[in-house]
Amino acid sequence: MNVELRHLRAFAAIGNERTITGAAAVLHVSQPALSRTLEQLESRLGTRLVERTTRSLALTEAGARLLAHANRILTQVDDALAEVKAGPRALRVGFAWAALGRHTVPLLRGWRDARPDAELRVFRPDDPEGALRRGELDVAFVRSPATPDRDLASADLYLEPRVAAVSEDHPFAQAPAVRLGDLADRPVAICATATSTSTDLWPAEDRPAALDVANADEWLTAITTGDAVGVTTDATAHTHPHPGVRYVPITDADPVAVRVVWPRSATHPATDAFREHARVLLRDASRPES
Repeated sequence: MNVELRHLRAFAAIGNERTITGAAAVLHVSQPALSRTLEQLESRLGTRLVERTTRSLALTEAGARLLAHANRILTQVDDALAEVKAGPRALRVGFAWAALGRHTVPLLRGWRDARPDAELRVFRPDDPEGALRRGELDVAFVRSPATPDRDLASADLYLEPRVAAVSEDHPFAQAPAVRLGDLADRPVAICATATSTSTDLWPAEDRPAALDVANADEWLTAITTGDAVGVTTDATAHTHPHPGVRYVPITDADPVAVRVVWPRSATHPATDAFREHARVLLRDASRPES
């Protein structure tokens, strides 16, 4: 089986762009040349990777599996070539939604002070675990539930309490605490980039309506205008303060586990050291006095 990097680059561009036209533009090649490269790859692998009609393009199951590997392989090759020319690259750390709240700056400054030899860069992708699989990150912090994964490993760091986010004139804006049931009479803003909140938090017979929003700005806007309330974690109160929003503790919602996630095959030599740095700093984070 003679598969070359040009085959993987062609296929990755097609899979990521989801059109031959877009992929050809990204690679600066003609559409017929790109189609021929794809056909060569499928012939050498002996399997169909892309289903095409006159109007649409979709990856087959085999194609979806290969795309994840191709993106990661190509990123690693590009990183290796860049490192030969420019020296070791920075450790790429991903945060989702509210990062680590009040722990974010101490974590990053502590690493800088302890390891001035290992530069660190921070990213905020919508899907940190997907970015890890594509080789775009070396380590990430998430709040999504842990599931078995052959490509990624993870470890829980601490538990984070949930809070309600309400407008400054909401009846519970000055309350010391609320229960989930207190919030059920208003729509709940559900952000596409947050994985820790859904209407499943409420009993089936008492679930509020959901108001889907695309990002943190839309989430805050829906709350400040009174169109919805929010349920989030304590970190959001630190990273997204807003004069029109009040964050109130919720007494009957389970806390959310904050996890560190990394590729089982490490993509940066400082990955293990950074994970240990995070573990030591955050091991007492669930304690109120920390």
